[in-house]
Amino acid sequence: MPPEDDHRVEVHLDKLLAERGITLTELADRVGITLANLSVLKNGRARAVRFSTLTALCDVLRCQPGELFTVRREERPPGP
Repeated sequence: MPPEDDHRVEVHLDKLLAERGITLTELADRVGITLANLSVLKNGRARAVRFSTLTALCDVLRCQPGELFTVRREERPPGP
């Protein structure tokens, strides 16, 4: 299993916030998590996300989890 820092999950929180005209501080207040923890998530440094937090984020942002996160395809070296 790869190290926890070596993941390919991309977080699209900035895009969703901009589209909805919500600040990170406002989102943290509405979701009920600290600004520091939300920043960790936004910057892709979170090690885990609780389903309750994911649900609250999706409720406030009116989105689906797939709009918040995507997994970057693994780039494989060219074969022989």
